[in-house]
Amino acid sequence: MSDHIRIRRIGVFAYHGVLEEERRIGQRFYISLDCGLDLSPAGLADDVAKTVHYGLLAERVQEIAVGRTFHTIEALAEAIAAGCLAEFPLIEAITVEVDKPGAPIAALIDSVSVQITRRRNG
Repeated sequence: MSDHIRIRRIGVFAYHGVLEEERRIGQRFYISLDCGLDLSPAGLADDVAKTVHYGLLAERVQEIAVGRTFHTIEALAEAIAAGCLAEFPLIEAITVEVDKPGAPIAALIDSVSVQITRRRNG
């Protein structure tokens, strides 16, 4: 798919992590999406009903990210991908990146992130 809706660095404060302390005090996470879908119907008709409303997409990501607690950012990314594919049938493929700037690592790092790509079945 050559058409994309991209949303960069949706910021959330949530309670994910392997360590109990991470899940108790919480931290910032940034979530980015790259959604593959056919944008020509919306572009030709100039009609938001023929595309995925990116405001609703960002809202869904926030709901998933703060509504549950995950031990791993991999699980968070999977839940976001599954939720977006389920709620927005026009999305054919989605890449989700979860960035964790406060990862408890004994090294000087900017952040740790995971990135997954999932496609609609069928």
